Amino acid sequence: MPKSARPSGKRRVSVVGREGIAPLSQTAEYALRAMTRLAQQRGDETALRATDLARDTHVPVHYLSKVLRRLVAAGLLTSQKGHGGGFVLARPAAQIRFADVLGAMGEAPVGGRCAFGWGNCDAKKPCPLHPAWSVLNDALQSWAGRTTLADVSPIPGERKRR
Repeated sequence: MPKSARPSGKRRVSVVGREGIAPLSQTAEYALRAMTRLAQQRGDETALRATDLARDTHVPVHYLSKVLRRLVAAGLLTSQKGHGGGFVLARPAAQIRFADVLGAMGEAPVGGRCAFGWGNCDAKKPCPLHPAWSVLNDALQSWAGRTTLADVSPIPGERKRR
């Protein structure tokens, strides 16, 4: 596709495989990777430096640094300077939902947005995509709202029970 014909905005990747159903931007995916890696740190372990996080999550360090700054600004991470410094979760993994991480990246799933570009649509005034889009959007909202970092953390005793 010629560069001028490409849609503007963020590169989209999917939650489930590369041909999955729930698209997220690369930035959102990188944020979820970094937060998941940090959730794996045990309480007695030190903070992780951006370079170590980048290596562990396969994210370019300069890109990840920008993502980490946004997560700090959103209150999801704290940063520590100096010897032994790096990044740590600002609160327990069980208290950080995927929706919080996506919101920090400006991608919190929201209802009422028309995928066809008509502004708002609903069941009474649906756009052509409304029936399919509402199912996907509802599923994404539910997933992001109920899934926490503890749900993807392999640390025994940290995993939230459903």
